[in-house]
Parts: sequence; structure tokens; C-alpha cells
Amino acid sequence: MHPHIIKSLLLAVATTQGVYAHTTFTNFFVDGAPQIDGQCVRMSTNIQEASFPIKDITSNDMACGVDGQTGVSRVCPASAGSTLTFEYRTWPDGSHPGSSIDWSHKGPCEVYMKKVDSAIADNNAAGDGWFRIFAEDYDSSAGKWCTEKLLDNNGHLSVSIPNDIEAGYYLVRSELLALHNSNKSPPDPQFFVGCAQIFLKSNGAAKPTDTVSIPGFVDMNKNAAAMTFNIYQQPMALPYPMLGPAVYTGSSKRSLETREEMTQTEGLKPANCVMENSNWCGFEMKSYSDETGCWKASEDCWAQDKVCWSSAGPVGGANCKLWEQKCQGIQDACTAKNFNGPPDAGKVLTPVLAINKNLPPPANKISGSSGSANTVIADSSSGTAPVSSAASITPSTSADAYASASSSTSAAAYASTSSSAAAYVPMSSSTPSATYVSMVSSAPAAASTLVDGYTPPVGSSDPAEPAAPAEPAAPASPAQPAAPAQPAAPETPATPYGKQKSIDQCGSNNGDTAVPHPITAAQAANPATGNA
Repeated sequence: MHPHIIKSLLLAVATTQGVYAHTTFTNFFVDGAPQIDGQCVRMSTNIQEASFPIKDITSNDMACGVDGQTGVSRVCPASAGSTLTFEYRTWPDGSHPGSSIDWSHKGPCEVYMKKVDSAIADNNAAGDGWFRIFAEDYDSSAGKWCTEKLLDNNGHLSVSIPNDIEAGYYLVRSELLALHNSNKSPPDPQFFVGCAQIFLKSNGAAKPTDTVSIPGFVDMNKNAAAMTFNIYQQPMALPYPMLGPAVYTGSSKRSLETREEMTQTEGLKPANCVMENSNWCGFEMKSYSDETGCWKASEDCWAQDKVCWSSAGPVGGANCKLWEQKCQGIQDACTAKNFNGPPDAGKVLTPVLAINKNLPPPANKISGSSGSANTVIADSSSGTAPVSSAASITPSTSADAYASASSSTSAAAYASTSSSAAAYVPMSSSTPSATYVSMVSSAPAAASTLVDGYTPPVGSSDPAEPAAPAEPAAPASPAQPAAPAQPAAPETPATPYGKQKSIDQCGSNNGDTAVPHPITAAQAANPATGNA
């Protein structure tokens, strides 16, 4: 399949990612330093359902999410005591900055870790060995659930890694539990989980022993009080019966054991990688000095572009678009009979991501840090104001940083652009992030795509499953250059866009214009009935 067709399909399903107003863990920060979107993250490869909750809490998906048993090629380094900040998005590609989770999805947050022999290996997520480093449910002093604080902080949740655990490879599992449907019959507690692959640098020797098996530690019958908790009851039946083992905070005593320093040997950035998108790397083409070599390099570049798009996944291919500029430059040079290259050989084209200074502080306390070692709720006395709106993000971390990117702009021009890991917009400025039109033949069940001017009726029930839209004709593939003849430049197909809004299955509007959350008259009179 040609890259342009793949791009069109990614664009087509981008809108369905958020129609349910769910969420997914897409990227993370290490001590404020952003990692590339999707890099070192195990997440669903199903773009349409990437933000959906776990369907079966007894399945292996409960460990690291759908496709979480499959390792990715990159591993991000961190140190004992480092702060990890997880970013959640309703639209995984970051096309709707500030949209992290619907306000109705209230509930606890937890973070687990598991030591593994290899972070990139498959089939090592599910099973025993998970220890918990953070848990927060309802903070009575703030009057908020953990997910509400996440929403206040633009989808960010920060935790500190215990200081004393041993070095090595770990999976770090972030979990949100939305309780908005837990009081229904049957109960529908919704788990949103994902895992980061890290290499931990540490002089510690601790091996936490209070571990659980995932799946297994959550049971609808044994944990009925937690799984059916009614967030609409007034007053709520607090405290919330949290699940899982005791939170491991580390020890203030340091081991005197002499340990050989461990070095990361897997998941590193490959040599000669000049562009990164998620866990994909674009490699520099071989040097050439004749026409045959030039067209061979062009062919190689476009072949890598195809792989970039096909592996982009839910977070999108913003850097694939920048890579195409390199490919186009080589092809243009060949057409102009400039057969010495490749241009800017060896130059790293991956945009530089700036430290995000607006992230929330760690929500947990670890031994050796200030405060009680047993405190596991967010520190409301730290004096650090939460980020409450997308507008409060500085320009250097704005998700609009790449909004002006286009195929006519040199990829090198973005090398110095600073942004957060959330700063990738899909494709280019010619494809507005809020104006996708569904073009796929199989829309997810109950997804409702609405056009401007439509307001859901008050008291409406869950939207009925729409008929699958007809699959569009695939855009024409560009002509393949035949060396040594001069081929026509690849034609980028036009994609129809139309402004739309989306309504989630709970009736929440997540489009461009704020619309009151529709409730029935009965719900208004009796909040305990909950949301749809």
C-alpha cells in the first residue's frame, strides 16, 4: 500500500479515536524531558480503538493494554528517583490539545512497575511481579478524584521512581479506572492502561516482594465494592476500597552492597538514524555520484517512508511527513540532474523537543524525599499550581508548534523547533486537526459522527450504531521513478475535509464548540442515576 493511501486512512480514522471521549497513554517525560510520541510505549495498534477501555479484565490486555504483550524496539533510560510523567490523550495523535479524558470519567489512578529480563521482548507483561509505586482515589481535601486532577493538568500524571530499587529493565504500567458506569447493571468499570519500557540506572539493590499478578488481582466478585462503586451517591461511601498491594515507597536505608554498574544494551537509538517517529527510525541513504545511484537513493527513501507510515500507529506520522521532505529533496535533485548526494548527508532531522516546565510535581512520596514516606495522594500543600488549561502552556511546549509544517518547508527548518512530546499534529497544515472526515469502511460500534449545527437532544440515549460509511476510492499513487529516466514527482492526493464534532457514548461533546453535557430530567432530579 502506498504511503499516501496509508496517510489517508490514518486521517480517516483519526476522528473516530475520540468519539467515545475515552483516553490512552501516548507518551511520557523523564524528569521533564519529553520522549517522542509513542516511543518506548506499548499501546494498541488498532487506531480506531486505541483509546477504548479494556474489554475483558481477566485477559492479558489488563497488563499493558491491547497489544501490550508485544514489546516495541525502543527503551527509554531513567534513574532511580527520577520523575516519570505520563501523558493521556483522548485523541492519541495530539490533534486536540488539552483533550485528555472526559469530565464524567471519574476514578482512581495507579502506577505499577515490573522488572523484566528484556523490555523489548514479547510475552512478559502479563503475570506476577507487579509492585505498586503510586495510588490515589478520591482526595477529600481537594474534593476531586485522581482523574479530575489529571484533567486539570492537561492529561499529565507525575510519579517518582523509588530510590532504592535495583537497576535493570522495567515495564512501568499506568492505570486509570473510570467509575462513571460502575453503578449500572451490569457494572462497567473502565480500565485504561498502558506501559512504558525503561532502563533504570540505579545503585540500589531492593527487590519489592509485595507483588501481584496482572491479570488476576482485580476480580468483579471479590472486589465488588470497588467495581460497583457509585460516584453519584451523595454522600459517597468513602473511603473508596482501593485495589492492589501496598504502595512501595522505598527504604531510607541504603544498601552497602557493592554492585557492578549495569549498562543499557537494548532499545537504544540505532546508529545512522537521522529521523524518528514513534519507534521507527529513518536511516541515511548511501552516498552516490551518478544517476543510477541517485534514483536508487530516492527509491530507498520512499520505501522507508512507507514503513514510517505503516508503523506510525495511533500517535500519527508527523515526522513521517518531515521525512517525506527529505525524499522529495532527493527526487528533485535527481530530476535536476544533480547526482551527488544525498543532500545534508547524516544530518539528524528529528525535531528537538524542549523540557516541559509546566508538568505537575510527583503525586507520590518516596523515602529519601521530603514529606511522609507513606503519603500516596497528591501533595496539595506543595504550592505548585496545576496546569488548568491548554492556553497556559508556553509557546515552546504548545501542541501547535508544528501546525505550520508543510511539504514546501525544509525538514531542517524544524530541527531547532522546541515543543513538548504532545506537539505533533497529524500530517501537515493542509490537514486541519479538527476537520477530519471519516473515510473508513468499518466505524467502531456506537460511534456517532456529527456535522456542524447538530446538538444532541436532551435525554438522548446512547447513539445507535451507524451504518459503516462507504470506503472511498484510494488516491492515485505517484508514478515510480524509473532510473535513469526522469519521473514525475509523486502526486499527493487531495483529501476531502469537513468540520465536524464528535459525541461520545456517554453523550459528552468533544468537538470544537462547547455544548452542555446532555442529561435527562430524571438525572437532573436524581444524580445517583449517573451518566449514560
